[in-house]
Amino acid sequence: MRPKKLCFWMVLGIGLTLWFLFFYPSVRVLRLVPYPADAPLGYIRVSRGETFTIGFIHSVNRRPVWDTLRVEENGLVIVSSRFDAFGAGMPETTNAEGTLRTLPDGTLLWTVDRPVPAVTLRIGWTADHTLSIRGKTLRLAELVEPGKALTLDVNTMSWFEMMKGHRLL
Repeated sequence: MRPKKLCFWMVLGIGLTLWFLFFYPSVRVLRLVPYPADAPLGYIRVSRGETFTIGFIHSVNRRPVWDTLRVEENGLVIVSSRFDAFGAGMPETTNAEGTLRTLPDGTLLWTVDRPVPAVTLRIGWTADHTLSIRGKTLRLAELVEPGKALTLDVNTMSWFEMMKGHRLL
């Protein structure tokens, strides 16, 4: 093969490889999207198996609740809810849906391991919704005004999209 042709094919191969690496959606992210669907407000880079917590103040008993979720290949898994007082909509006993137990510090842990494609939250005025991951916490009312809904889902992005987007944490 002639040197010019070989050089052309090498440059083309390197160019296509770089294009693929830069534009192919290969980076897993947790997207935060206003509901109904609009452009994502931002994203958080995540790994499969990584967990994060959504914290809020219960609307009836005004006590804190922490929901733990896990990132999986095609969505999220609601792992558990931790709370210190019973209230409307909170589990009261172990059943077919999940297991309720008391932790040494007196808080209650409801374990469910329920797969979901996404989670939509109605951001409340007094709920003070937060998202905590890797030791950092994001107040969701700073992204969406109270009374509006926010959907969290797992998606993939390219490096190019990540550079254009708004990384939150």
